[in-house]
Amino acid sequence: MENNELIIEGRNAVVEALKAERSVDKLFIIDSEQQSGPIKAIIAEARKRGIVVRFETKEMMDKISTANKHQGVIAYVAAYDYVEVEDILQRAKDKGEPPFVIILDSIEDPHNLGAIIRTANIAGVHGIIIPKRRAVGLTATVSKTSAGAIEYTPVARVTNIVRTIEDLKKQGLWIACADMDGEVMYKVDLKGPLAIVVGGEGAGVGKLVKEKCDLIAKVPMKGDIDSLNASVATAILVYEALRQRDFIV
Repeated sequence: MENNELIIEGRNAVVEALKAERSVDKLFIIDSEQQSGPIKAIIAEARKRGIVVRFETKEMMDKISTANKHQGVIAYVAAYDYVEVEDILQRAKDKGEPPFVIILDSIEDPHNLGAIIRTANIAGVHGIIIPKRRAVGLTATVSKTSAGAIEYTPVARVTNIVRTIEDLKKQGLWIACADMDGEVMYKVDLKGPLAIVVGGEGAGVGKLVKEKCDLIAKVPMKGDIDSLNASVATAILVYEALRQRDFIV
């Protein structure tokens, strides 16, 4: 967990954050307190809003706490608000451009996410989609690494990446997956309405997600190692798509 994520501690403070509809990434609750009245109400509201809830021991909660006043509940709050997927598509429509989207399947390193947001903004990507679980959110480190791009690049957070891909397909987008089992990216048609899917560090794109993709593109490699940093791989593939979309004759 990042020390510089935005943390709200205590029952009343967390309740007020939920009332104010702050973008809460996840809630930590002391396991032994989950049946108490105030905590049950917080859990119910969090689940209604699709917020990830994790139950921990008091010892772990004490370690997470920065103010030592958690009262059994700690909320991790996003540094920036998330948008809806529809907002990203509307952004493309407002610009009169075919949608250009990045989908990240379980990126856990905040430096990678920040770098990807920076690349996305420079390359004209309309928005980024990330999952709610097993992935980093919009933390302070992500914001810093993005070098200001987070202010201009919308990020949507979804419960199910596979379902989101299916919805995007229905709206006319082609889904291209970054994977070494695919065709060299120069031979893959990356023009038109497009979402590029990039997997997490190490594991890559998940099997179910990969099966839903229309195209599989690989970054050519000629060296002695066979993998790239996730943000670097994303940048290379995004710029190949940009070349095809804007500069190919």
